[in-house]
Amino acid sequence: MKNFIVAFRLTMVLCMFLYLGYVMVLWIFGKVAGPGNGNAEVVEVDGKVVGVANVGQYFTKDIYFWGRPSCAGDGYDAANSCGSNKGPTNPEYLVEVETRIDSFLIHHPYLERKDVPAEMVTASGSGLDPDITPQSARVQVKRVAAARHLDEKQVATLVEKSIERPLLGLFGPAKVNVLKLNVALDKLKPILISQK
Repeated sequence: MKNFIVAFRLTMVLCMFLYLGYVMVLWIFGKVAGPGNGNAEVVEVDGKVVGVANVGQYFTKDIYFWGRPSCAGDGYDAANSCGSNKGPTNPEYLVEVETRIDSFLIHHPYLERKDVPAEMVTASGSGLDPDITPQSARVQVKRVAAARHLDEKQVATLVEKSIERPLLGLFGPAKVNVLKLNVALDKLKPILISQK
């Protein structure tokens, strides 16, 4: 019985030590190596927070670039972060993707069905993805430029400037943060309040 009590105490001490140690190591790593000292990167316009760069935002108007669809409820609700859990052969899922493709083509009539980027009609695993590929941003340039009465080259240049390259040219894909791109887009030319 004495050995059991000693083993139990030792187990409890090790559990607490490892639990606290693990949390502390992650916290210190986030503070030292993480962007923003481990805090969320907020995006501000005129001193007002308009969103968090790490979580997707809901854009549906033609005057803005769109992000990936979200399965996390309306407006990228972080409390409902999840994937749809529907496989690529699920009939409901296939209908959903077809509907998204049709909707995307209505707003981008200059594209053919084969040119619609897969990520623009399928949700990410978390449902909160804030980024799109440069190609997904490029296919939207013509629509956004026309809706804002801007020169396509001007909008295309903004997209190219907004591309975040892989770390050291090796780690991770090239990506475009949709919220940051749309904030920069609003600075190109003011739009009427009624258009928002």
